[in-house]
Amino acid sequence: MQQAVPALAGALGLLIGAATGWWAVPLLGAVGVLCGAISVTGPVASAAAVQLMVLTVLGCGMPVPLPGWAKAACYLAGAGWLLLLRQLTTHPRPLHAERQAVAAVFDALADALDAAGTDRAEPARRRLTAALDRAGEQLRTGHDRTLGTRLAAASALCEAGVALLRDARPLPARLATGPRRLAAAVRADRLPGPLPVPVAETPRPPPSTGPSCTRPWPSGTPPATGRSGPGGQPRPGRGARARARPAAEAGRMGAGRAGRAAARPGSAVPGLRPWGRAGRAYGVRVGVCVAASAALALGLRTGHWYWLPVTAAFLVKPDLGPLFSRVVNRFAGTVAGVLLVAALAPALPGPWWPVGAVAATGALIPVAQRHFAAQTAVITVTVLAFVTTGGDHGAAPGRLADTTLACALVLLVGHLPGLADTRARVGQRAAHALRHTQRYLDHVLLTDRQSAPGTVAARRAELRRTAYRTLAQARAAAENAAAELHPGGPAGPDWLRLTVHAERLADAATAYAVERDHGAPAPAAPAARTLTRTLAAAADALDRPGPPTTPPATDTPLPPELDGVAAEVHRIGALAAG
Repeated sequence: MQQAVPALAGALGLLIGAATGWWAVPLLGAVGVLCGAISVTGPVASAAAVQLMVLTVLGCGMPVPLPGWAKAACYLAGAGWLLLLRQLTTHPRPLHAERQAVAAVFDALADALDAAGTDRAEPARRRLTAALDRAGEQLRTGHDRTLGTRLAAASALCEAGVALLRDARPLPARLATGPRRLAAAVRADRLPGPLPVPVAETPRPPPSTGPSCTRPWPSGTPPATGRSGPGGQPRPGRGARARARPAAEAGRMGAGRAGRAAARPGSAVPGLRPWGRAGRAYGVRVGVCVAASAALALGLRTGHWYWLPVTAAFLVKPDLGPLFSRVVNRFAGTVAGVLLVAALAPALPGPWWPVGAVAATGALIPVAQRHFAAQTAVITVTVLAFVTTGGDHGAAPGRLADTTLACALVLLVGHLPGLADTRARVGQRAAHALRHTQRYLDHVLLTDRQSAPGTVAARRAELRRTAYRTLAQARAAAENAAAELHPGGPAGPDWLRLTVHAERLADAATAYAVERDHGAPAPAAPAARTLTRTLAAAADALDRPGPPTTPPATDTPLPPELDGVAAEVHRIGALAAG
């Protein structure tokens, strides 16, 4: 799906890119609006939008003596060849990528436990939830039950690990040994052997209310070593050891209904709409940049005029990092590529040097993808080699000039006050993440644990993973906005602080969920609903600016275990109102 949909979008771009001359300007503007709007809905849609935009430009401007359907068929043939090569070069061991993804979750958990009580804890938690999300994507098809069950065990471990991180106290070094052994066992598809079990400070909950992670490891792992701690009066959730017991037991989780459900990706939830505020803002931004660059290129010359709008389309892409840094790296990479071609052409005479250059740069693309400037340099050498093969030996100066013009144009258009509204670009994504966090919090506070505990645990894992995924996306958008130039206008909320507090709210909700598994009291329904309605009101204030709506207060007190949750909710409400 991740490769097929963008390939089909590119073929569609070659089909509709039939306009020539100045008729291409309105066509590219309309396609740019559409591509910018749909790119906000997800990574697959974003990749498809890039292919549709770029291939429409190439269809209009590249002088290929073939009809549109023939160009689209050639493009699909190339995409099919790439997919075939990917299948032929996959690891010979079955499910290798899936095992690596699940093992990476256990490794990230071990790193997070090592970072507990230090300033590395919050970045470690983000890496942990990202690894869990990637593993869920790898196992989306659910074709291996054992790996799905082990991912479910990792999910239960992650929940307990987040609670441990929130305690902000250093943990014994041996606590990370268990997850590392589990990671090695998953990679080797073998038993992990005895695992260290921390001493519990609270009695084990009854089976009907305990965590759904107390069944055997699916391959019959020997019992873990260690002793249970002495009994005593329960102190629900008051220490790291109280929460570490379910983490150790999660390593022995077996196949069950909750495990299989938790291993699947989060349930279907309403996504960002392309016709929302962010979609409209992105669409207008991309459409104006691409149409203006096409008009400028056609006004300057007719040969290779498509280079300028293609460069603008890549630069204005809204989810590829801060605009200014993209422009700087694009220009630097183009200069490096042009200088490299200028050095190669005299040193390697003959008609075959472009073939060698394309082969070398093609091999470098996977490595060059780590930095936008390096990727641009590799692509520049590839494109100029192709053009040289077609008989144009003086295209390098034009390529550099087009890149310079596109950079200047995108900087100008991208920072116009009407097109640089961070509330439209970040606010909708932050509101989307807050609504997912509210659904997770609502489930943690109000769901009855006594009825169908396996289903309840599975649903909680789905909502938690979806909340953390959308919060990570909102934080990335906030970081991009913070790194960009601000053209002026009314100041909006501090987006980065808001998303950080939203992530801490999810952490606090996860910690309370573990505490409630250990006997912490449930809040009264009116007080819990006041919390979730306050969070929903904050999301509405971000998505639909206006006077914030304050839910009616209640006199019902919250349990002390929810003090951290309530504090984060009120901080988010204050930031959203500002």
